[in-house]
Amino acid sequence: MTSAVAAPPRLRRPAWLSPGTARTEVLAGLVVALALIPEAISFSILAGVDPRVGLFSSFVMAVVIAFTGGRPAMITAATGAIALVVAPLALEHGVEYLFAAVVLGGIFQVLLAAAGVARLMRFIPRSVMVGFVNALAILIFAAQLPHLVDVPWLVYPLVAAGLAMIFLLPRLTTAVPSPLISIVVLTGLTIAAGWTLPDVGDQGELPDSLPFLGIPAVPFTWETLTIIAPFALGVALVGLMESLMTAKLVDDLTDTGSDKTRESWGQGVANVASGFFGGMGGCAMIGQTMINVKSGARTRLSTFLSGVFLLILVVALGDVVAIIPMAALVAVMIFVSIATFDWHSLRTIHRMPRSETTVMLTTVAGTLITHNLAIGVGVGVLVACVLFARRVAHLVEVTSVLDPDGGTRVYSVHGALFFASSNDLVSQFDYNGDPESVVVDLSDAHVWDASTVAVLDAITHKYGMRGKTVEFVGLTGHSADRFQRHTGRLAGAH
Repeated sequence: MTSAVAAPPRLRRPAWLSPGTARTEVLAGLVVALALIPEAISFSILAGVDPRVGLFSSFVMAVVIAFTGGRPAMITAATGAIALVVAPLALEHGVEYLFAAVVLGGIFQVLLAAAGVARLMRFIPRSVMVGFVNALAILIFAAQLPHLVDVPWLVYPLVAAGLAMIFLLPRLTTAVPSPLISIVVLTGLTIAAGWTLPDVGDQGELPDSLPFLGIPAVPFTWETLTIIAPFALGVALVGLMESLMTAKLVDDLTDTGSDKTRESWGQGVANVASGFFGGMGGCAMIGQTMINVKSGARTRLSTFLSGVFLLILVVALGDVVAIIPMAALVAVMIFVSIATFDWHSLRTIHRMPRSETTVMLTTVAGTLITHNLAIGVGVGVLVACVLFARRVAHLVEVTSVLDPDGGTRVYSVHGALFFASSNDLVSQFDYNGDPESVVVDLSDAHVWDASTVAVLDAITHKYGMRGKTVEFVGLTGHSADRFQRHTGRLAGAH
């Protein structure tokens, strides 16, 4: 009798190592790298620094976040929002202070991650998310308009041809991302025809060397800290808000989850590295992330390669990249803006509650007016909270019955009692007409805050001034504990 020898277990190859997936990730990373170049240069100009600062920042952050981030396939690089935050610092104190602020901002992000800032994402309503997405789409499209004004007329048919290829080619094949095909075809056509059109080289000087590690050359004094700390806090808050919102958007698009806490401290580590390598800092980029995801990327490999390809393109192949017509990249970004916009929100706007529509439009308006996504989202959340409190405040119902003997009136309170809803509670009682004994039944109510306990005390005081007694009954659990803690009396006692 022979015994069968078990075959050794086969090692499973990671999904991203399969030929098809790897090809998709590589090509998506290349498209993203091409789209990052003009954006990074533009944001460097916006921040008032050399274009190489933005390009190096994009390279460092993309590579670092590929290992530290919590949302696979999301692209992190230099962004316009961060550029707006640090621009005054670079103008007034110089680029070295900017680097120091970026490092400190990254440290703040790590600390905020440890404090659980990612958990606050669950308090952002869907209507704010929709407004965030729509505002981003509009801003991405608006950023392309300067490339379509006062340019040779050939730019317009090239952009149209690029958009046609991007939208139509996926119907024939998805082996190669259509944005990449569009860029290659339009570049080849421009060179072959000898057309002189605005190109990437016109946007700014590309670097010809690698970034190097160094400590920001600023005095290590209290005065330096007071200068950079406000800007660092702005970098941390704006960067985290944009990154976490973008991560949630990618979660929805890909039907997958992500680790928001890891993403928070990962952004911090990436910003610290960016500052030490002479970068301007950044956060998640919705436009380039959408390019990556729409190209089929789902893993960290595409994020990592986008940074590697970016460095290779601008350092080793700078002369080749410089001749890419801006029309090709504008077509890609217009496609991104169209794909980003939530068109369903427009088709269903007449069926949505007015409050939801108001929050969405407020978020869009706040973002477009300030050109700051963090402010737009903050305004949207504030409006949503106010409208929610106003709506819930009217859900409290008070009914009353008089005992047959006429000696006691029983009030029944239904609903959630908090600062907005309980303020109207005082006026629901007949202090002069009620008998000497009053019972307030709170079995179907919940006391949420100290403001409500203060209102209950005010009711007791009003009846007491008229020589009448009040008994609160029905409070249980946290409501009873909160009542006792703030009044020193047990619920049900006179």
